[in-house]
Amino acid sequence: MDNSKRLKLVADALSNPRSQKTEVQALQDTIYVIGGKWRLPIINAICNGNHRFREIERSIPGITTRMLSRELKEMEVNQLIKRTEDPNSPTQVQYTATDYCRSFGDIILEMITWGKQHRARIMKQRLLEAK
Repeated sequence: MDNSKRLKLVADALSNPRSQKTEVQALQDTIYVIGGKWRLPIINAICNGNHRFREIERSIPGITTRMLSRELKEMEVNQLIKRTEDPNSPTQVQYTATDYCRSFGDIILEMITWGKQHRARIMKQRLLEAK
């Protein structure tokens, strides 16, 4: 991120004067809503075209049916996803990302980028230490 973009981001995000309490609360709220082991993989699955429960479940290794059900309900309460039932078939349910969910898409892309860079950095360090 270039310096001018970062400065604008800092100015937009942080209050003047700074309020650590407000900043920590905002971070905690964010982590509460998108944190945990499964929320970001679920959002990723839905945004990649998996809209039915079984499609989402199959696209996320290790998630249980019970956990997926619980997470989807919580994400619906937090307005991240929309659950739509087909009126002609009560077993046909689709999940879609809301505009509110998509509003932090750039954050997720930054996290993916950072995660890839971090993994490469750690792997490089391990290779150097193994020599």
